[in-house]
Amino acid sequence: MPDIFVSEQGKKPKVKKTHKKLHRLSHDPEELRKTLQKEIQDELPKSTYKAISAFNYYPHRVKFVGADNKEHIILLLRRHPITNIGWILTVILMLLAPMFLSYVVPVVELPANYQLVALMFWYLITLAFAIEKFISWFFNVNIVTDERIFDVDFVHLIYREITDANLDQIQDVTTQVGGVIRTMFNFGNVMVQTAAEIPQIEFISVPKPDVVAQILRELRVEEEVEKIEGRVR
Repeated sequence: MPDIFVSEQGKKPKVKKTHKKLHRLSHDPEELRKTLQKEIQDELPKSTYKAISAFNYYPHRVKFVGADNKEHIILLLRRHPITNIGWILTVILMLLAPMFLSYVVPVVELPANYQLVALMFWYLITLAFAIEKFISWFFNVNIVTDERIFDVDFVHLIYREITDANLDQIQDVTTQVGGVIRTMFNFGNVMVQTAAEIPQIEFISVPKPDVVAQILRELRVEEEVEKIEGRVR
């Protein structure tokens, strides 16, 4: 009976170096944990930052109100850019509206000065609408640090609401991706159940929801391991 563990050349297959390394590290749990953690980190996206990007991993030069000195931002999330299509189309229609307004309202009968003032007033309204929508998208963010998670709801220029919870208060992380558009462009909701005063923190329409959930789970496990090590010491 042929030996199934022998290769065609009559030589035993070589064991991968990584397997040998893990076998060697199995006697040292701390080194094994660090090795596995590094492998997981290698699978995650590399550090990225763009000023108007919806997905920023380890962004640089970003600060927020209430951050601790030793706290580092890991994720800075906004709604997927495709969610802006609705108001962008509305702005385009508002810009084109004066061209067709004369067919509905007898604007031509007004003096030229009044027409100019009305046109400028209309475009100012359009500009204000576009700026308000963009600012609302830009400042409605979700922030994940190495200590806490934040949900920043920017209602308007003089009012914002910030909800936060510690990483060790995370109890469950659920992703919701439904519909053709969300599946095609890979965005959805991440629902975080917490033991904080606010029981649920929602990341709405964020890009790569599966990656976000994975990072949150890894940070929670890391936080729990650090707490256990601190108690042992």
